[in-house]
Amino acid sequence: MSLEEVLKVVFPLLDGVDLAACMMVCKHWRCIAKDDYFWKCVCAKRWPSVCKRPNPPTVSYYKLYQTFYKRQHQRTLLPPRLSFDELEFFIDIWSEDKLIFSEVVPGPVLQRGIKIPPAGICDMLKFHLEGPEYKMTLPVDPSFTVPWSQTVSVSVLVGRKDSNKVACIINKSLFDYIDRTASRALAFDYLVFSPNYPFISGIRAWISLLFSEDGNDGVMDVFGIELDFCDAANSREEVLWLLDMLDWN
Repeated sequence: MSLEEVLKVVFPLLDGVDLAACMMVCKHWRCIAKDDYFWKCVCAKRWPSVCKRPNPPTVSYYKLYQTFYKRQHQRTLLPPRLSFDELEFFIDIWSEDKLIFSEVVPGPVLQRGIKIPPAGICDMLKFHLEGPEYKMTLPVDPSFTVPWSQTVSVSVLVGRKDSNKVACIINKSLFDYIDRTASRALAFDYLVFSPNYPFISGIRAWISLLFSEDGNDGVMDVFGIELDFCDAANSREEVLWLLDMLDWN
């Protein structure tokens, strides 16, 4: 088989990003890869019903892919109207009916996070804490222990110093998923947004207890708390915009 014949066999199997990269190799590859048949194959994986028409709904399938692929790129956010300096977080944790943790946490403290993970934690949790994903973590010092057999629940409110208003992030949710391989106990709740944003829903706030297992089997030793909004916000700016849209009262 000639090189051109090989490329015509391979190109229909590629996704759009790889096919676009092939167009950058040389003029000959670009000429072959611009064949709209290959881009129809790409579009058929994303929008199968569109490809049932005899003709593309745009000038070409290549143009169709270009138009909607661009919309997936993250747009630059305007500077958020909130700052962590203006926020404080009210975190309360119960074991059964006993309050075991209750703190008012300034926004900058939660944003600053756990700089150095404690010694002795599992590798999976260490990789998580050192990873590039945006996360808000609070070191718990002194740590507290929770028996595995007990039901643990959590509430989180956030307050604004500029207006003395409060919004709910998590309302007495249970830590009903414990991942012992990653040394994390997780709870979540759905955020309640201002009526000014009627079409935003289904976004969760997650909170995790970060723990190590001490010598007493059946007890987790909690050394940190993590809060994130990974459903929708993966940067400082996105988190602040998300908090700004909550139902503040």
